[in-house]
Amino acid sequence: MNYSSAREQYSHWGVDTEAALETVGSVPVSLHCWQGDDVGGFEATGDSLGGGIQATGNYPGKARNIEELQADLSLAGSLIPGRLRVNLHAIYGEYQGKKVGRDELTVEYFEGWIQWARQHAWGMDFNPTCFAHPLAADGFTLSHRDPAVRQFWIDHCIACRRIGAAIGWSLGSPAVTNLWIPDGYKDVPVDRLAPRERLRESLDAIFGVEVDAQWNIDAVESKLFGIGFESYTVGSYDFYLGYAAKKGLALCLDAGHFHPTESVADKISAVLLFVPRLLLHVSRGVRWDSDHVVILDDPTRAILEEVAACNALDRVHVGLDFFDASINRIAAWVIGARNAQKALLLGLLRPLDKLREAENAGDYTARLAIMEDGRSLPWGVVWEEYCKRNETPVDGEWLAAVRDYEVQVLSKR
Repeated sequence: MNYSSAREQYSHWGVDTEAALETVGSVPVSLHCWQGDDVGGFEATGDSLGGGIQATGNYPGKARNIEELQADLSLAGSLIPGRLRVNLHAIYGEYQGKKVGRDELTVEYFEGWIQWARQHAWGMDFNPTCFAHPLAADGFTLSHRDPAVRQFWIDHCIACRRIGAAIGWSLGSPAVTNLWIPDGYKDVPVDRLAPRERLRESLDAIFGVEVDAQWNIDAVESKLFGIGFESYTVGSYDFYLGYAAKKGLALCLDAGHFHPTESVADKISAVLLFVPRLLLHVSRGVRWDSDHVVILDDPTRAILEEVAACNALDRVHVGLDFFDASINRIAAWVIGARNAQKALLLGLLRPLDKLREAENAGDYTARLAIMEDGRSLPWGVVWEEYCKRNETPVDGEWLAAVRDYEVQVLSKR
C-alpha cells in the first residue's frame, strides 16, 4: 500500500494523516547523552556511579570523551526523523582534566556543547548530577543531615538552573532543567518526615533564586526506589507532585520510576490539571528501574497516546532515559527514539473524534469496536512517509549505517 491509499483509508475514519505528520514533526525528542558512555561523564574524579544507578553490559566502543560522544550522537541523529534535542548531565562538561567543583559550575564548561547543538539545529536540556560524588556517598544529598552538605548540593542545583537558562537563551529554545536526587534508605526508616522537611527546605532555596523562566523550565523527578534505596525514597511521587503543584514547576514522569502495576499513562490527565508542564522520561523498567531500551510496547504506546488524547503537546516535553551497555549504544538511541515517535504517531492517528462520539453517547460497544478495528489501520505506511519526508532511513534500512560505523569507528576505540 502506498501513502495516498493509507491517507484515504484513514480519512474514512475521520483521521487527517497530514495533520498527524505535521504534529509529530513539531515535537522534539531529547536524546540523553548518558546512553553513549554508560553514565560515566567527563569529570576528573573517578567516582563510581552510586545513587542506585547501574549500567550493565560491556559492549565495545563506548564514548571516551566529548568528541566521540558527539560523533556518536550525530550519527544517531541522522537516523532519527524529526526534531531532536540533546540532554546533558552536569558531569558532561568540557573540564579538560581540571577538577571543577559542582557547586562552581558555569555555562563556560558547556559552550562547546552549545556550539555543537547549534550546528545541528538541536535544542538542549540539562540536569544537575546529584550522584557519583564523595558528598553523595552515604546516599543523601539535598536531604542530608549535615547543613554544609545540603548547601553544596543546593549551590550545585542553582548553578545548573543558571546554566540551563544560559543554554536556552543561547540556542533560542528553553532548556528543561530536571532535578533528581537518589536520597533514601536501604532498610525501613523510623523518621520519614525529617528528610522530606529538609528536602523541601533545600528545594525552596534552589527555586527561590530567580532565573529567566523564558529560557529555563524547572522540572522535578520522583522515584519509587533504587538499588540500595529499596525501603524509602525521600523524593517520592507524592512529595514531588505536591511540590510541583504548589510551586508551579514541571513534573517529570519517568516510565521506570513507578511500581510495575502502575499506569504512567493514567497519571497524565490527572497531573496536567494541577501542574503547568510535564516532562516525560520515556524508558522501560523490567521488574525495577532497569532503564531498558524503549520498545513499542503497550505502556509506551499508552503514554504517548494519552498525551495526544489530552491535546497537551504544548505542555509536554519528551525525553529518553535509559542506558543499555549490552548492545550497540548508537542503535539503542535510534531504536528508542524512533519507538517514542512511533507511539506518538499512533496516538495522533487514532480516530479520536469517532471514539469520543461513541463514548459521549454511552455507546461503549461502538467505542471498543472502533478502538480495536483502528489498530489494523496502516500506520506503518504513514510512518514510512514520515521517514522519507525527513530524509532518514525507513525501518529495516538504518542498521547498516550503524554496523558500518561500528567497523570503521567503534571497533578502533
